[in-house]
Amino acid sequence: MASISVRLPLTRDNTDGFGMITTIRDMVKQNLKMLILTNPGERTMIPLYGVGITQFLFENVDSDVYARIDAKIREQVNDYINSVTIQAVNFYSIEPDSNRVSLRIVYSIPAIAVDDILEITI
Repeated sequence: MASISVRLPLTRDNTDGFGMITTIRDMVKQNLKMLILTNPGERTMIPLYGVGITQFLFENVDSDVYARIDAKIREQVNDYINSVTIQAVNFYSIEPDSNRVSLRIVYSIPAIAVDDILEITI
């Protein structure tokens, strides 16, 4: 089977040596996750790349912070993965006072008629 990219995090695989991504859907999902988790300045030669979601960990979480995260995600996707259309960014807490916030990004890839969801907990 043809591979598109290495699956992150790296895992050993007896077939290809490392786990591989074989669909565009999985590749886009991995790229979106990396975009959200990467801090601006962290990626070599592309200093503005990344949402830097972890930068929001120590802020008082309120609707303003959620709006800033939502805007940053949409801006970065528009700049770096413009084949993706963000449908919604939803925030929710797993447990009250857990110091964790989860977000669910509902997105589509119009070129291949795919809808998908990415969930991240920080």
